[in-house]
Amino acid sequence: MPNAAYRHFASRQDLLQAVRAAALAALAQAIETELAALDVAAPPADFARASLRAVGTGYMQFALAEPGLFRTAFSVPDELEGVPVPDKAGDSGLNPYQLLGAALDRMVAAGVLSAAHRPGAEYLAWSAVHGLSMLVIDGPLRMVATSPGQAHEIGRRLLDMVEKGLQAAGDPPG
Repeated sequence: MPNAAYRHFASRQDLLQAVRAAALAALAQAIETELAALDVAAPPADFARASLRAVGTGYMQFALAEPGLFRTAFSVPDELEGVPVPDKAGDSGLNPYQLLGAALDRMVAAGVLSAAHRPGAEYLAWSAVHGLSMLVIDGPLRMVATSPGQAHEIGRRLLDMVEKGLQAAGDPPG
């Protein structure tokens, strides 16, 4: 019965939102898996940097492993701000955007990222990692998806760039 799922939702949009929420929760769980592998005994600055990398790595690995769910997670416009929706969260209760925010907050607390550079840093980091993910799964970098080593290396270099760029954001040139 192709229409069976529709019986459980008031509209096609409600069905899509439910699937989207499940996809975002799966993405959050992939990020949480990377975060759980970190050494919590590491010095705070190292742990903070590793947290940002873990968020980016989990995000990109999810995109490569689950491209259909990844596309679905971002198929409908959504509000970033406001009351968190538990259906879009991982086991921590945080959604992917909040996990990124928490990693950036750790960087500020550890003195790795200036508090002056913190506002809006989510948008910069997210757009870079999301952009690469989309280019690899649906764009001209599709061939990278067939080489996990190459995908990992490009992702690592992007995360280096994001970290350094966030730390330098707002610094005067020269």
